[in-house]
Amino acid sequence: MPAMLMYPHIDPVALQIGPLAIHWYGITYLVAFGLFLLLGCLRLRHQPYASMTGDRAWTRKDVEDILFLGVLGVVVGGRLGYCLFYKPGYYLSHPLEVFFVWQGGMSFHGGLLGVIGSMLWFAHSRRKPWLEVADFVAPCVPTGLAAGRIGNFINGELWGRLASPDLPWGMVFPQSGTMLPRHPSQIYQFLMEGLLLFVLLWLYARKPRKTGEVAAAFLVGYGVFRFIAEYFREPDDFLGILSLGMSMGQWLCLPMILAGAALWGWAHKQR
Repeated sequence: MPAMLMYPHIDPVALQIGPLAIHWYGITYLVAFGLFLLLGCLRLRHQPYASMTGDRAWTRKDVEDILFLGVLGVVVGGRLGYCLFYKPGYYLSHPLEVFFVWQGGMSFHGGLLGVIGSMLWFAHSRRKPWLEVADFVAPCVPTGLAAGRIGNFINGELWGRLASPDLPWGMVFPQSGTMLPRHPSQIYQFLMEGLLLFVLLWLYARKPRKTGEVAAAFLVGYGVFRFIAEYFREPDDFLGILSLGMSMGQWLCLPMILAGAALWGWAHKQR
């Protein structure tokens, strides 16, 4: 029998002080928000934002306000997206449980829609072009996604599909109900949707781009990487594999990729 990695049982509680419990997952969220603030301040030095003056000028206060609104968008959109995309029938029958966020259940694609809504609000309130705001925010997002995937791994959730016993990094997740090796898909997503997407997008955004191209690159990049990662991630047991052999995550990525490609094509034609 080839040696297999065992999932290291990590206590989800990082620190317990009396009745107060600080969870690792909460810490990863704080890390994500801190990284966004840091990267947002660095983006202020990039063009075209560094040269904007007067009413068009960008400041640290703008970064802080976007972060606050973005957090609201992630929480509200992520929860509603999960309820609508993954369990619409159940939550229509149990509407009050939509607010039971402690039971788990968040959707990235729903969170993305929530963030888009928060950026629209910010752009309207500050009288800034919405795509200018989206281009500013996009390169600052992947590191937060990476932090979230680390939280998934620590919690021992969202494990991967069954892997070949010969896979050197195949990992056994006992909480999955089997002692067979699986793909550590949380790590795959951490590397692809997090670190790799961040590096590519950050470098792409450093050079002058037409308004909308950076946001479009994020949509296409995340959609493609997530689509690939879904082949290694165990589908939700209450959904399984859907038509054409694709998971719900992959079906949600398709309109994201198409929208990003259409946006990039439109932006590229602009003056």
